[in-house]
Amino acid sequence: MTKIAAPRFLALDVLRGMTVCFMIIVNTPGSGAEPFSPLLHANWHGFTPTDLVFPSFLFAVGNAMAFAMGKFETMPTSAVVTKILKRTAIIFLLGFLMYWFPFVQHTANGWELSPFSHTRVFGVLQRIGLCYGIASLMIYFLPKRTVWIISIFLLLGYWLVMYVGGDYSMLGNIGQKIDLWLVGENHLYHGEGVAFDPEGFLSTFPAIVNVVIGYYAGSFVRKTGNNFESIAKLLLAGAALICIAYFWDLIFPINKKLWTSSFVLYTCGLDLLILGSLMYVIDIVGRKKWTYFFEVFGKNPLFIYLLSEILAIALYTLTMGDKSVYRWINDTIYQKVIPGPVGSLLFALSIMMTCWIVGYFMDKNKKYVRV
Repeated sequence: MTKIAAPRFLALDVLRGMTVCFMIIVNTPGSGAEPFSPLLHANWHGFTPTDLVFPSFLFAVGNAMAFAMGKFETMPTSAVVTKILKRTAIIFLLGFLMYWFPFVQHTANGWELSPFSHTRVFGVLQRIGLCYGIASLMIYFLPKRTVWIISIFLLLGYWLVMYVGGDYSMLGNIGQKIDLWLVGENHLYHGEGVAFDPEGFLSTFPAIVNVVIGYYAGSFVRKTGNNFESIAKLLLAGAALICIAYFWDLIFPINKKLWTSSFVLYTCGLDLLILGSLMYVIDIVGRKKWTYFFEVFGKNPLFIYLLSEILAIALYTLTMGDKSVYRWINDTIYQKVIPGPVGSLLFALSIMMTCWIVGYFMDKNKKYVRV
C-alpha cells in the first residue's frame, strides 16, 4: 500500500469508479429471481448497458497509462520492461488465483483441495493484465502512427480470422477452437452451460484496442486540458466510432462475448462520450459534490473488485443447512421481503456498499493498493 503523491484526474477517477461500481452490481445479483434486463449481458449478438462495463475498465486502464507513463522517460528501458511485465504477470496471477479461490471444495468425503485441472485459466483480470502489458509495450517502443496501424490491423485481422476460421456462433467460432486446443475444456468458463470462455485467447487481441484508444484519449486530454475544445473533440470522436460500429455491425455483429471489432469501436465510442460528458459536468460546470462516492472506487479499483469477487465466492462456498450462504441470505431476507428483480438488485447494492465502505476507510487513511 502506498500514498498517492501525484495529482489526479478527477473525471478519470469517476469514470473508473463508476465502472467498478456497476461491475460489482452486475456480477453479484441476488439469487432467486431474474435481475432487471439492463443488468444482464446480451444473450449473444446485441448490446445492453451491462456489456459496457468491462470494456470501460480497459478504456480507463488506458486513460490511467497516459498519466502514469510519463515517469518511464527517466527510467532505463530494462527497468521499464521489467515493470510492465511484472505488473502484467501479477494481475494475471491474481485473476487466476481468484478463480481458484477458496482452493477447497465440499465433496461427499468432506472438504478437499480444488484440483488445478479444473481451474479457469483466462478471465477478467487476466485479460486486463494481458491488454495492459501488450498496449504498454506497443506505446513505449513504437511511434504513435505505428501503434494506430497495428490497432487497425488487430481489428481487421480479427474480423478476417473469425470469418475464415468458422462462424459467429458460440461453439463454431475459431476462438473457441483455439481455446480448446490451447488450455482444454476443463480450464474454460462454464457459466454458459458449455465450455466457452468470453475472455478467451483470440478475443484478447481486439480488446487491446480498447486500452490503446483509452490511452490516446487520456494523452489528448493531458495535453489540451479540460476545456470546451477538447471536450467537443472527444464527443465528435465518440460519435464517429459509434457510427462506424453501427455500419460494421451489419456484417460483423456487435457481440461482447466474442469481443468483435464492431463491439470495440462501439464501446470506445460510448466511453469517449461518457468521458467528455464527465469532464463537462465536473470541470466546466463545476458540479463535483456527487463525485466522491465514485472516487472511492476509482482510487482502489483493483483491490475493491477483488474484494467483491472474493466476498461473493466465500458466500457461495459457505453453507447454511443445505444452501449456500449466498442463496440463504437471498431466500430468507431479500426475496422474502421484496421478491423479484428488486430484491435481486438490493442484494447486489448491499455487496457494492459493503465494498464501498471498505474503500472509504482506506481512502480516509490514505491507503491505496498498487500493483
